[in-house]
Amino acid sequence: MKKELPLFPLGLVVFPLEDLNLHIFEPRYRQLIRDVEQGEGTFGIPAYINNQVTDYGTEVRLKSIEKVYEDGRMDIRTEGVQVFRLLSFENPWRDRLYAGGEAEMMPADGKDDPLVRQALIEKIETLFGILQIQFDLSIFDFEIFTFEIAQKIGLSLEQKYELLKIPSEQERQTFMLEHLERALPIIAEMERVKQLVRMNGHFKYFDPLNF
Repeated sequence: MKKELPLFPLGLVVFPLEDLNLHIFEPRYRQLIRDVEQGEGTFGIPAYINNQVTDYGTEVRLKSIEKVYEDGRMDIRTEGVQVFRLLSFENPWRDRLYAGGEAEMMPADGKDDPLVRQALIEKIETLFGILQIQFDLSIFDFEIFTFEIAQKIGLSLEQKYELLKIPSEQERQTFMLEHLERALPIIAEMERVKQLVRMNGHFKYFDPLNF
């Protein structure tokens, strides 16, 4: 499906179902939010990486305008809806101050491999254990599990963008599993070093050695 969207490029990746709170201060985006509020209620956030607007982004729904300041700035709450691929980009768009364009909405494929999913969950639990983070993975919808957990496993901006472009949940889970297999030994070593630094200057107790 294709649709036209007002566009708000940002230097981040938004995933479907992700809550994103924004402080709006530029006149062009204050205009965009007012137009969205009076229109269909959604706009697009394409990722802005390496000083350029990328082809992929996420349509987001305006949930609420939480506060409007005297000078017109505002705080808003949004939620990611679905991934899109830009077919055209116009800046400015029509007679507006902001950009816009035509986007192809990407179908969601929630099928996965239970074995890959279980391996990924185990790696995530290992990561959270190393970082001493309490987190209940059972609350997630496993048809879109990767999008729900992607902001919590240390992906770079470029990795998040690559994940956004992957069409199937199984491929996304494999991508994240491979990332964690590479990252976990590094993270574990960093945490070990941090613990050694914390212990520096403290009294230490050692078990007696038998030799």
